[in-house]
Amino acid sequence: MTGAEPKVTLDLALGSGLTAEEYDRIIRRLGREPSFTELGLFSALWSEHCAYKHSRVFLRGLPTTGPAVLQGPGENAGIVDLGGDLALAFKIESHNHPSFIEPLQGAATGVGGILRDIFTMGARPIAVLDSLRFGAAEDPKSRRLIEGVVSGISWYGNCFGVPNLGGEVGFAPEYAGNPLVNAMAVGLVRKDRIFRARAEGPGNPVFYVGAKTGRDGIHGATMASATFDEGAEERRPTVQVGDPFTEKLLLEACLEAMETGAIVGIQDMGAAGLACACSEMPARAGTGMEVELSRVPQRERAMTPYEIMLSESQERMLLVAARGREEEIKRVFSKWELDAVEIGHVTDDGILRVKMDGRVVGEVPVRALTDEAPVYEKPTSRPEWQDGLEAFDPLSLPVPVDLTETFLALMGSPAIASKEWVYRQYDQQVGINTLVMPGSDAGVLRIKGTRKAVAVTTDCNARFVYLNPRVGAAMAVAEAARNLAVTGARPLGLTDCLNFGSPERPEILWQFKEAVAGIAEACRALDIPVVGGNVSFYNETLGQAILPTPVIGMAGLIEPAESRRTQWFEREGDRIALLGPEAVSLGGSEYLWAIHGKMAGRLAPLDLQQERRVHEACRGAIAAGLVRGAHDCSEGGLAVTLGESCVSGPKPIGATVELDGDELDGDDRRADLVLFGEGPSRVVVSVPPEGERHFERLMGEFALPWRWIGRVGGEELVVTRGGVVAIAAPLDRMAHAWRAGFERHVA
Repeated sequence: MTGAEPKVTLDLALGSGLTAEEYDRIIRRLGREPSFTELGLFSALWSEHCAYKHSRVFLRGLPTTGPAVLQGPGENAGIVDLGGDLALAFKIESHNHPSFIEPLQGAATGVGGILRDIFTMGARPIAVLDSLRFGAAEDPKSRRLIEGVVSGISWYGNCFGVPNLGGEVGFAPEYAGNPLVNAMAVGLVRKDRIFRARAEGPGNPVFYVGAKTGRDGIHGATMASATFDEGAEERRPTVQVGDPFTEKLLLEACLEAMETGAIVGIQDMGAAGLACACSEMPARAGTGMEVELSRVPQRERAMTPYEIMLSESQERMLLVAARGREEEIKRVFSKWELDAVEIGHVTDDGILRVKMDGRVVGEVPVRALTDEAPVYEKPTSRPEWQDGLEAFDPLSLPVPVDLTETFLALMGSPAIASKEWVYRQYDQQVGINTLVMPGSDAGVLRIKGTRKAVAVTTDCNARFVYLNPRVGAAMAVAEAARNLAVTGARPLGLTDCLNFGSPERPEILWQFKEAVAGIAEACRALDIPVVGGNVSFYNETLGQAILPTPVIGMAGLIEPAESRRTQWFEREGDRIALLGPEAVSLGGSEYLWAIHGKMAGRLAPLDLQQERRVHEACRGAIAAGLVRGAHDCSEGGLAVTLGESCVSGPKPIGATVELDGDELDGDDRRADLVLFGEGPSRVVVSVPPEGERHFERLMGEFALPWRWIGRVGGEELVVTRGGVVAIAAPLDRMAHAWRAGFERHVA
């Protein structure tokens, strides 16, 4: 049956990433030893990357339905209703391990993969975003990784022709051996043209379309399901090689073929390549599939069945066509100079049958590869060191003597400083629909032919999650929703990329369990469904795990588009208000890390109902035309929020802020706490003078804490407490610190 293929043994199975127990389970399920090709199928489909075998039990608790949800988890991307005949497809995924091994191609193919997830659904991609994490900014290795990753993202996205609307870049020593590269994409689709990855209709032909298959990317899925060691950078053959120009052709060909009505189902050949597509498509439909590998277009000679099935070569799709309409499919792909080869057909026996030159080299029930993949309920354990972290009191540290210099240092820290060095390398306006470019709380795109716009963002404060996984993850959801609220957008759904260390360590799995519970709690409180996402485990090297980083990608609707707002101050004389509670903490703050070199302490309390009221109040005031600018208060606290509001816009403008009032009562209201403390549910808005009274009445209707704190204008940011100047920062120094800070540390 296997010819020249090596004999399968337990040692070979262990080397493929399977456990002894899993190998025994395969033998029992098949009633025999698997062939070498079959072993490859199981090793890929039962990998953590494909099977979610450690995470599935926790993910079941996430809310996945809602009035706007047209497609939830389980497909290539989630889809939400935009009203009328349009819908939005969006998804976020990781490409962490490949980007560490080969930064440019790893990041590039991460972008390519997430774009394919979008147009596989029948949607035309309209934007990408990225969420990146690296080791210490000053580390030369981090700098090399940043340069490679940013180059890969810009090369692929710019060549493909999709705007990059921003995201985030973070730094911590824990990412030194395992950077995070998470890519998000969004696309527009007609509701009557949504496609799904289902192999329906026994007898229907199966087509391979797109680029040819090579040996790149073999074992990519299993590589992404293992921790790194000292030889990690030698695994270059497991990294895919991308071609954005071919992907652009594939996009146009797929969308044109979809318009013919000849396509029954379609799936991207991403992780595990042909093996995954040939298994998952029939599994979803309750059918089987037979494929002949000798027909698969190949760019390398003498490829084995194992290599063809497990290759993760890019820019490829598997589609099921309606029987009798084969020539329509061939004509469309021939027009775009792409391969379109009939390699098999759908069957009704529930079996994946793999042939090579007519000889069966693999015959496995599709459910055995997919639905019957192992699901583990491993023990979780709260680590003992968690108590020590929470017990630390940041107020035991001295208050800086010069708060202005402290403020300027924070404005120039790599986590807070402008990321223009990154996003200026990306095309932001291709398609001419970009209304708000990177540099504000969320990117905004108009929907042509309507008065609607879409706002998109990514967010996660990993320090918060490390100190309190449940609350920190809930705060990530709240902040992403707040990023949308300050633009005037109503969230429609979220996608998450859950980046953690090894789930085989009880303390890591405890972090994951708690984080998922926090996401679920926040989503229910804010009425935001989870429509898809990705779990990335084993992000650790030589036993050093990354900070738990559940990145939240969120999309929302602005209607009308012209009501959108940005984060910066615009006009002299506008009144400045702070919405939200007084409660803040230095625990886990950027100030505590950047100035004192500590990551510890308790987080500020999170009241999700109050968070919701702040969002509603912000959207209500924007809809009423009472807000000129609005900015989420997050890293760096109130002082940094004010500083960014002054210098992040097209024209810097100062402000005078007086922090007198009840918030100063008590001995614990130290200057650094008031200025740099961080907490949820806080927004700074600027209000035109003529709208002040109306704004006051509206805030009263929402029953939330808020207060006037200052006015826009002048050539500096002046913040006083009790009549004493705490910060006096000239615009030019503030702007220079913020705009040059990232490059000074990284470039």
